[in-house]
Amino acid sequence: MKIFGGPVLFLDRSDINTDEIIPAKYLTEVEKEALKPHLLEDLKLDGFDPKGPWRGTTRVIVTHANFGCGSSREHAPWALEVNGITCVIAENYARIFRQNMFNCGMLAIELPEEKISELFALSQKPEIVCSVEPAAKRLSFSWKGGSQSFAFAVNPFDEALVKVGGWVEFADARY
Repeated sequence: MKIFGGPVLFLDRSDINTDEIIPAKYLTEVEKEALKPHLLEDLKLDGFDPKGPWRGTTRVIVTHANFGCGSSREHAPWALEVNGITCVIAENYARIFRQNMFNCGMLAIELPEEKISELFALSQKPEIVCSVEPAAKRLSFSWKGGSQSFAFAVNPFDEALVKVGGWVEFADARY
């Protein structure tokens, strides 16, 4: 199973599409590592620097609704994964992107809008870190002087995919 949790990147916008996650001009790449330097390079968001200090340290992304909309491509989760990001927390996802995350053994956690708002209220805390416990279905956000926890749900099939590392490993074990 992948390692989940760590420093958090807050992306304060809905409708972040797959072209913003990884630009289409890199879709000819077949090696995940080639995608690494291009993650979020086309994301337009006030105050966001695609080459900023989050790069190489972020393990969890928190964002709003409809993350991963646009073209259906496995490259978008690959670009996150090769950068060490194995968990995205949002209100909801584009259907294919969400399933591609689980197919890659990654977590696409959905929380209601009010919980996402609570998380964004925490975004100003220094050095906020998220611990993810997939088996307990619990997220714990901590910072100097405090912490807050949230429960999440995941269906049994997607949980099984995450547990074994993704669809290929799941199929290898069963077929």
